[in-house]
Amino acid sequence: MAELEWLLSQLGSFRAFLDIAVVSLIIFWLLSVAQGTRATLLIRGAISFLAIAYILATVFDLTTLNWLLARTWPALVIAIPVIFQPELRRALEQLGHTGQWLRTPLSSGDELFAEDTIDEIVRAAGQLARQRYGALMVLERETGLQDYAETGVPIDSVLTRQLLINIFFPNTPLHDGATLIRGNRILASSVVLPLTDNISASSQLGTRHRAGIGVTEDSDALAVIVSEETGQIAVAHSGRLIRGLDQDRLRRVLRTLTHLDREESKPQRSNGKFHFPTGELVRTRRSRTPGGSPNDATQHGAQGLH
Repeated sequence: MAELEWLLSQLGSFRAFLDIAVVSLIIFWLLSVAQGTRATLLIRGAISFLAIAYILATVFDLTTLNWLLARTWPALVIAIPVIFQPELRRALEQLGHTGQWLRTPLSSGDELFAEDTIDEIVRAAGQLARQRYGALMVLERETGLQDYAETGVPIDSVLTRQLLINIFFPNTPLHDGATLIRGNRILASSVVLPLTDNISASSQLGTRHRAGIGVTEDSDALAVIVSEETGQIAVAHSGRLIRGLDQDRLRRVLRTLTHLDREESKPQRSNGKFHFPTGELVRTRRSRTPGGSPNDATQHGAQGLH
């Protein structure tokens, strides 16, 4: 009883309130990073196991089980970073991106993308979509993608729509994989990208779309995806997918995301939120895709991103 009175008295201080608020925000942030991934199931299973074990040990006064539980907590310090390594890495990368608002506009990696570069990508995506040639083009921004580029074939060529179309032409040596774009140059092709661990995205989308979402989860890159089955164009950014785009909408989306139209035409506000050009926005952290097309969710063959 004395301990409860002491605890209640401590909660009245501002320092204790701030301490609880900070810890709660950290836990909420970590859970939000793990949301929609396999880590959610691991966390749920671990909490259920420990809760059941603690209840059994307390109710029935099981000495051995109490001894094991008392020595489990130090082991978690080592086990948690090992089990949740992908989620912790993603959380730290997201934390690193939070400092971008401190930089001036001139320091942003988006200044590498000129109007003609975006136009070449848009026109290439439009022609690929009309011919139903699958494609995955990744635009490198501030986060370097050199480690991914090393998994593919080096190109290091000036970006043109003719070259992009030739790369993704069916049955050519470089069509199977992603093409990395750095500034106005094609860095590499036939690049292997990480697939998203998001459960809802894995069940709804094919390999190419999952790879596009996966690279945007691990970095601030943009991914332009052309579906081989439906000919639809999509853009992945920050782990989300904007689908159902034509050339004009794709151009507006890329200009908005790369801040090329920061001064010319800012996105309109509605109720304090920005809205991207008309298109189907797929939030991969949710279990259902609003208005999603099941045809585009067809899984690709065992050969990968083609």
